[in-house]
Amino acid sequence: MSRPLQRDALRIIQDIVREATGTALPAEARRRLEGVLQSLAGGDVPEGRGFSQREVTILFADLRGFSAIAASHPPDVVLGLLNRCFGAMVEIAARHYGTVDKFMGDAIMVIFGGDPAEPRDHARRAVLCALEMQIEMNELRLRHRQEGVPELYMGIGINTGSVMAGLIGSDAYRAYTVIGDEVNLASRIEALSLRGQVLMSDTTYSHCRDFVHAGEPMEVHVKGKAERVRIREALGIPALGKTVPRQDVRRSPRVAVRVDLDYWLVEGKVVRSAGLRGVVRDLGYNGLAAELDQRLPLYAELKLAFDLSFLGFRASDVYGRAVSVRQEGARFLAGVEFTSVDEENRSCIELFVQMLLQGEYREIG
Repeated sequence: MSRPLQRDALRIIQDIVREATGTALPAEARRRLEGVLQSLAGGDVPEGRGFSQREVTILFADLRGFSAIAASHPPDVVLGLLNRCFGAMVEIAARHYGTVDKFMGDAIMVIFGGDPAEPRDHARRAVLCALEMQIEMNELRLRHRQEGVPELYMGIGINTGSVMAGLIGSDAYRAYTVIGDEVNLASRIEALSLRGQVLMSDTTYSHCRDFVHAGEPMEVHVKGKAERVRIREALGIPALGKTVPRQDVRRSPRVAVRVDLDYWLVEGKVVRSAGLRGVVRDLGYNGLAAELDQRLPLYAELKLAFDLSFLGFRASDVYGRAVSVRQEGARFLAGVEFTSVDEENRSCIELFVQMLLQGEYREIG
């Protein structure tokens, strides 16, 4: 293929992309495409030249509670909701020059490439995309409520860093993707996000701190990292008048467990000497759900103790209040909100929950 033919081919491809997406190819994408056309003109892309090291921002978005909806609704309802939500998310990603890397069941991974002339721009585009995704999800929930179909929420995690990018596979099937530790970190951050929330790494925040309004830094455990990782919640972009819609109920992450529980009733600030037993069925930073042999009075004050098995730590001197009680067969299920937890116990409970969220251990019996 001669040089003029390469230029003509590049022009035609740019026109096709502009017609399909409404936007032109960014400068970096044009350079990469030119390189591919030149390689093809030489006969083929030589082995080993399909990969490059580059800085990108990675966005993971996951539909919260979708598995429960899939198990309790007809396939046409489930697929209709999935297509509606992800169709909207793909359009938003395209507007911000994001590339959908893959769909993973009820999750989506989007890559934002950088232009050397504007090295921080990809982080800004990713954060703006995430905010607009949450705004769109809020609109979709109103529509779903009117239609009488399940409401869906999304958790989003973002990270910026250097990745390996290129083709993976064989002649039978290959796909362009990015791999590396920074991709894993973005996925771990997303796993910690609550419904309707956007969490980002400190690296992403450092790229757009003058652009995004963010919450205070949080130190979290991330699978594969020896040290805790600092993350922040993206709350809005003041210059554009955009804010993440706040949810009426946004609790801490909760994980299903099966942990023996010792508890004591507290009356008038005095702990009863007779201890009782139960089982913790799910655990969060700020409370737990417990299966008990006897009904608790609503708003009963409790002292709690339970083992955080693989940490080799017993959470004790934890105090809580029964905020909900219901019968479940022959037993009772109580929702308990923590009212007093010292720093050591709180830190270990948070670490325990974060490790389970990221699949490091399995605690369900």
